[in-house]
Amino acid sequence: MANFLNINGLNIHYKWINHQKETTFVFINSLGTDFRIWDKVVEGLVDVANVLCYDKRGHGLSQTAAMTHGMQSYYEDLVGLLDTLEIQQCILVGLSVGGRVAMLFAERHPERVQKLILCDTAHKIGTSTSWNQRIEQVNTVGLAGISDAVMEKWFPESFRNTQVSELIGYRTMLERCCPKGYIHCCEAIRDADLTENVQKIQAETLCVVGTEDLSTTPELVKSLVALMPHASLEEIEGSGHIPCVDAPEKLLSLIYTFAFAPSTESLYELGMKTRRAVLGNAHVDRAEANKSGFDTDFQSYITQSAWGLVWSRPELSKRERSLITIAILASLGHEEELAMHIRATQNTGASVSDVKEVLLHLGIYAGVPCSNSAYKIAKKVYQELEKKGF
Repeated sequence: MANFLNINGLNIHYKWINHQKETTFVFINSLGTDFRIWDKVVEGLVDVANVLCYDKRGHGLSQTAAMTHGMQSYYEDLVGLLDTLEIQQCILVGLSVGGRVAMLFAERHPERVQKLILCDTAHKIGTSTSWNQRIEQVNTVGLAGISDAVMEKWFPESFRNTQVSELIGYRTMLERCCPKGYIHCCEAIRDADLTENVQKIQAETLCVVGTEDLSTTPELVKSLVALMPHASLEEIEGSGHIPCVDAPEKLLSLIYTFAFAPSTESLYELGMKTRRAVLGNAHVDRAEANKSGFDTDFQSYITQSAWGLVWSRPELSKRERSLITIAILASLGHEEELAMHIRATQNTGASVSDVKEVLLHLGIYAGVPCSNSAYKIAKKVYQELEKKGF
């Protein structure tokens, strides 16, 4: 059943098929399309999983914003939709720009991404010049004026010659896209270089590309795979930029095999992934470098138990766990650990205002001297961060 929700001030069109299964797939569509491109793939998954599809802002039946703040807006819409529907963990499947939205989410919320599937996408797509030319064309001749050229990039010649009715249908989908929404999305793609972001993604990732893709070529997708710590590549022979349309059976097979294969991630690896997401790579790298035979077992223990078993649970957000941890450490007088977790708020989303409220609350329930000491530590940490430009 298709529905609408107000997310970040916009009416977002979505379809949520919830069978209370253990696995949930979330599909994110590409530039100039709506969630119907996933129909043939979704048909093969609804008996074994829950499925969420939605139209990005400015696409399909979703509302177009007066202004969009680049890729950040599309990311925030995804977060808002998942939070509203109470989807704590999922397998993200993103196509082209949809894959880039999925990359941001996977980097920032590793504990919520079971696996990541990126179709025909890359960390950097096109150039400023190419996107500015596309935007100028849309402003000049409209989407109908560029639709034939886009079809040549979306679909291989074999599909265009034999699946004429489908080709006309998807060309119509593009031409009916909101021009402003299309241009906003072009601008977001143009301005976002995710090279550094993808190197931090810890999720087990499958990258898929059609061998005939002219938009994100196999060579470009291979360069993405090389940047990611846990990514593998699958090519679909003869497919173009939108394999969910021109090769749905092959894409479904790849998704199914990857999604339901036993996870190779151990509790230690999950814990390390969450630990890095919270404390930052620099801190964890220092801690790992300082390990010795004396404390190796202890470090493994806390990585598995604290970070793997507790911090990685989806029931509380990183921000909530961060604030709880700060309150407990402050009340127990663990000053070094307290300073470390206040620094970590840069990664957890807990604001300075959040920490102030926690320490104020602490004064009531743990005592003013305890709260006073915590305030001194917090002030010192924030002063250090300010000097470093944070």
